[in-house]
Amino acid sequence: MRTKVKTKRSDIVIENGIEYTSKVMLDLQNLKKVYPTPKGDYVVLEDLNLQIMKEEFVTIIGHSGCGKTTMLSMIAGLNPISDGRISVLGNPIKGPGPDRGVIFQSPSLMPWLTTLENVMLGVRQVFPQAKKKERIDICKYYLSKVGLEGSFDKKASELSQGMQQRVGIARAFAIKPKVLLLDEPFGMLDSLTRGELQDVLIEIWNKEKITAVMITHDVDEAIFLADRVVMMTSGPSAKIGDILNIEFERPRTRKAIIEHNDYYKYRKHLIDFLEH
Repeated sequence: MRTKVKTKRSDIVIENGIEYTSKVMLDLQNLKKVYPTPKGDYVVLEDLNLQIMKEEFVTIIGHSGCGKTTMLSMIAGLNPISDGRISVLGNPIKGPGPDRGVIFQSPSLMPWLTTLENVMLGVRQVFPQAKKKERIDICKYYLSKVGLEGSFDKKASELSQGMQQRVGIARAFAIKPKVLLLDEPFGMLDSLTRGELQDVLIEIWNKEKITAVMITHDVDEAIFLADRVVMMTSGPSAKIGDILNIEFERPRTRKAIIEHNDYYKYRKHLIDFLEH
C-alpha cells in the first residue's frame, strides 16, 4: 500500500512502511548478488545502496569483475536479485519492463530488418494503442535525432558498427523509458566514433531528461557525461567505494570541460581510486 504523507516535505511517500522521496527515480537497497558454485557461494555484490534522482545522469566505473554489468542487468530485470530490492519510483521491479530502456555494448539488431523496423519492434510493444502513423513518426523522430534520417530503409546488416549503435540509442529513447541503462555502449567503437556518439547521446538526453545510469571504463567519458560518478570496489563482494559529484553546468561542451580548472582534479580523483 502506498500513501502520501503530510510532512514538511511534500515529496515523502510511504510504501509497506518504507519511506521514499518522490524525487528518487531509482533506489537500490542492500542489494546482493550470489552465484552458487561447487566450492560454495560466490558473492558478486553485497550491501550495495544507491539512490539516483529524477533526471540525473550517473556513470559507474570500476575494475573488470567488480559487478558493474551484473548490477545493471539486475536493474534491467534480466538477472534475479539474491537479496535486497530495486525500486523505480518506489515500485519494486519484477523483471524487465518498458520503464527501463537498455543500450548494450553490442546493439543486437535484427540484421534482416530495416533501421525503422528495428526501432518499431519496441515502439509497437510499448504503444499498442497508437495509430500506425504515430508509431512511425516516433521511430523517424529518434532515428533523425541520432543522424540516420537518410537511412530509414537500410537493412541493419548494411550499417557500420557505429551506425548500428545509433539505431540502438534511437530504439532505447523511442520507448520513452523512465530510466535509461547503458552498458558500455561505446566500448567497441573507435575513439572518433565514440566521441561523436557521446555527443549524440548527451544532446538527446539534455532534451528528454530521462534518468540515466551508464557503465564505462573510460574516466574522461565518465566525467563528461555525468552528474555523479559512482566508483565500485573490486570484487568479490563489491560495493560502492566512493561517489564524486561533477559540478560542470549543462549543457556541456568537451572543449569547455577540458579547459575547466576542476577537470584534472576530478580526473585525478577517479584515477587515484582505480589505482588503489
